[in-house]
Amino acid sequence: MAKKKRETPDQLQHISKLPIPDAANLPEDLQKYMHVCQEKLGLIPNVIRAFSLRPEKLRTFIGKYNELMLGEDALLTRLEREMIAVVVSSQNHCVYCITSHSQAVRELSEDPVLGDILMVNYREANLTERQRAILDYAFKLTANPSVVGDADRQKLMDVGLGSKEIFEVTDTAAYFNYTNRMTHGLGMLPNEEYFGMNRPPDPGLREKKAAE
Repeated sequence: MAKKKRETPDQLQHISKLPIPDAANLPEDLQKYMHVCQEKLGLIPNVIRAFSLRPEKLRTFIGKYNELMLGEDALLTRLEREMIAVVVSSQNHCVYCITSHSQAVRELSEDPVLGDILMVNYREANLTERQRAILDYAFKLTANPSVVGDADRQKLMDVGLGSKEIFEVTDTAAYFNYTNRMTHGLGMLPNEEYFGMNRPPDPGLREKKAAE
């Protein structure tokens, strides 16, 4: 008797709980941006499609994201910014941002497990003193912002961060608190592709394919 295949429910049933406009009806600049995303990333991030409900808001979102996360004048490393995104999003239980930014951590660090550790408990990760101080600050600014004070900024100074870098850490943590709340409010779910990207192949699967 053939073994019955277990049915698995589709966990990613929608992009947003609000309507998603047809990309063909969007302004030309946003259509072009989506095309670039598809070419460079192999996907259009669901957050872009969700924000397209309000094109002017999408342009603002794109501008801030590009300046904060991709800007060449940034004082934090790209990995540090992505690590902040994961820790803030984990504290806020934001499935979309945890998934997408832990993938970026895997890619940038070339470490297939770091993103997963950060999303569960960043304190258990093997971090530099600078990284740990940055993430401690970002976590506190998210979990209990009203008690952040001079002592917390001093801890960042103690590991070598200057005033402009502290501003950037704060800006990054604040930005992802915003995006997390937008994600929750709109009911956004992440692209399925993020879950498997930059993970090592299953050695058992390789052996099975070789045997076939």
